[in-house]
Amino acid sequence: MPLPLMLIGLGRFVQDAANRVLSARDGYSLRMMGALGHLAREPGLSYSELGRRAGVTAQSMQATVLRLEQAGAVARTTPAGRGRKAVLQVTEQGRRMLDDMRQVLAGLEGPLTAGLSPEEQAVMAKVLGRMAGNAAAASGR
Repeated sequence: MPLPLMLIGLGRFVQDAANRVLSARDGYSLRMMGALGHLAREPGLSYSELGRRAGVTAQSMQATVLRLEQAGAVARTTPAGRGRKAVLQVTEQGRRMLDDMRQVLAGLEGPLTAGLSPEEQAVMAKVLGRMAGNAAAASGR
């Protein structure tokens, strides 16, 4: 089987499993985690900027951010209004939520790496990291 197909299949499996375990934890989602992660690294991003990074429309990202705002995880630092750029920041609650999401996802690692030695896991992490860098470079990100 070609490597890209193997990665697609594994990626779908991991994505589905991640969304399942996150959803079971207070209705979290990978999209919410991604938005929080981007905002934690780069405070002040707009809906459009977050949407581009997630590969979704600004309107779709607005719905995600609204849920995060309602949960107290994200705060808007500019007044609301049509046509105004929403500048968003992660709150302390949002940082705790992001840490919780990361811990939940860390629980998926065991089943994925079952039977691999620590050395094999280290090599896998290094290779996947390099492949991710190659993919980002090829796509101009």
